[in-house]
Amino acid sequence: MRATLPGRAAAASLLVLLAACGTVGPDYRVPEQAAVNKPSAAAPFAGAAEPAYSLAPLPPRWWRLYRDPALERLVEQALAANADLRVADANLRRARALEQEVGAAGRPALGVSAAPAYGRPSAAARGLPEALPDAASYDAGVSVSYQVDLFGKIARAIEAADADSGAAAAAYDLARINVAAGTVRAYADACASAAQLQVAKRSLGLQQDFLDLTAQRIAAGRGTALDASRARAQAEQLRAALPPLQAAQRGALLRLAALLGDTPDKLPDSAARCTVPPRLAFPVPVGDGAALLRRRPDIRQAERGLAAASARIGVATADLYPSITLGLSAGSTGALAGFDAGNALRWSLGPLISWSLPVNGAARSRIAQAEASNEAALARFDGTVLNALREAETSLTVYARELDRNAALKAAREQSALAASQASELYRYGRTDFLTTLDTQRSLASAESALTASDAQLASDQVALFLALGGGWESAGPGAAADSSNFTETRK
Repeated sequence: MRATLPGRAAAASLLVLLAACGTVGPDYRVPEQAAVNKPSAAAPFAGAAEPAYSLAPLPPRWWRLYRDPALERLVEQALAANADLRVADANLRRARALEQEVGAAGRPALGVSAAPAYGRPSAAARGLPEALPDAASYDAGVSVSYQVDLFGKIARAIEAADADSGAAAAAYDLARINVAAGTVRAYADACASAAQLQVAKRSLGLQQDFLDLTAQRIAAGRGTALDASRARAQAEQLRAALPPLQAAQRGALLRLAALLGDTPDKLPDSAARCTVPPRLAFPVPVGDGAALLRRRPDIRQAERGLAAASARIGVATADLYPSITLGLSAGSTGALAGFDAGNALRWSLGPLISWSLPVNGAARSRIAQAEASNEAALARFDGTVLNALREAETSLTVYARELDRNAALKAAREQSALAASQASELYRYGRTDFLTTLDTQRSLASAESALTASDAQLASDQVALFLALGGGWESAGPGAAADSSNFTETRK
């Protein structure tokens, strides 16, 4: 009876080891408590109830909604040559190459060796009294090894690398969105600055006409030098508004050239000639929260980061268990003169079992680190989802309210233009005083400037809205494979 105890103990140990076999660590899925799973996250946008919006899906190339061929060409050029996109593309290719490297660990490895040599072995080491002669020798062989993934360490490492690759692809898509939106915004800023410059010059021209009229009245004895000084001061104030607008236009053109991958001496002519900022004249298609969660690459990037962190818990847990590698080697070793001798052949077959016993707590510490990293990744994922929804709702509200402001400014400009025209006519015939006429001219210039600034803000707000909605990456490119299929499946 006692003689069987060691055998039973060994059998029990083997059963425990086999029972532990399998892919260790958690199987990934988006946690139920994640913000992305809240019903309110996928609901229609609260701000989309405004007449300015449509619940139609956002098209892939949203900049084509402007129907501006020059703008479309600039965006396509930027997407082909932008430096940030080249960096993102290189990072994506690196991540995919790393994924291939990690995947190779799960396949057999083949090794070939050949070591010819010429020399003299030690006779004393062989117990011989006389020195051995100089001779040529060789050692050649081939080996095949395969790591048995009993506990899923390799599988989890591949899973993590695949998630990292998906995150890099999402980062490429995010860079694509930023480049497209940056190009449209720079183009809109250049156009808006030119439009504001035209309004400022027109206001200056009207003030110059008023100054000439004042000079005529003074010559006819119906005005004073004080009137001329006031009119001239107003003209100079309007003239002072021109340089900042000229600088803003050139700055936008320089920003656009950098986005296109060009040097400052190659400013885009189409943008330099533009004097009307692009703006949609129909309701903006915005979709709903569910579409936003599927579409925004930063959400996908954060979710893939969470998947990678979850897989690395399994990688760390697998270090608690033995590592088994199967190996086969064959070759020939001996004197070069007897290369084909039968007694020089050698071969071996067997497993290599290595196990670092987790007695010092290091392996448990790595598991705890991986679990903490997973919790941090979930927090980042939640934060990204909540921030995306906030950005979308904020952009919807800001754009709608700017539309209201723009409509009020249009009405104010029309009334100011009417008042200025009436005052100028009355002043010409001496039926109103100089200060009243000058005040109406100031009001008109201020109303014109405020309206063109609002037009520029509307164009910028539209770009900010499209950027918040996250579209523009869907067209073909290195990151096009990073669709939302994995994300959608893990949420089910």
